[in-house]
Amino acid sequence: MFLTLNVNFFAELSVSRLYEILKLRQDVFLLEQSCLYADLDDLDQKALHILLISEEDDNLLAYCRILPAGTKFSDVSIGRLAVSDNERKKGYAKQVMQKAIDFIAEEMQASKVKISAQYYLYSFYESFGFKAVSEPFDEDGIKHIEMELTNMDAISYNSHHESGL
Repeated sequence: MFLTLNVNFFAELSVSRLYEILKLRQDVFLLEQSCLYADLDDLDQKALHILLISEEDDNLLAYCRILPAGTKFSDVSIGRLAVSDNERKKGYAKQVMQKAIDFIAEEMQASKVKISAQYYLYSFYESFGFKAVSEPFDEDGIKHIEMELTNMDAISYNSHHESGL
């Protein structure tokens, strides 16, 4: 399967692509995780959107968004990482996350990234070099932890991929 990783500003998203993003986020966060929260938080318009798309059928497989410094946190942040239910265990979350980290380091030239991670994914984020900067806490009924990545230059997709993570 041929895949494409795209980085888009909100205004560049077609109506149908935006619908796919919102449906994926709804399916994962609201329905699958039974978490009632305001997904439409007025930050999507300020975000960069990372999309992993199947070239075969143009379907959205995985997604995350990058928020500029000063929106959610004082630092650049990554959030809303989601993979379609039938596309999991294929490394797609890793590809999207690495693309986001690379884009932040190379294009935004930020030296630090902050996330509010679901706690059960702690080791996933730790594998990219994120370190905990808070104690676990409840956010919308799900255990979270704030994490930061400060050594983005030391992490490359190739070394991450080759290590089997």
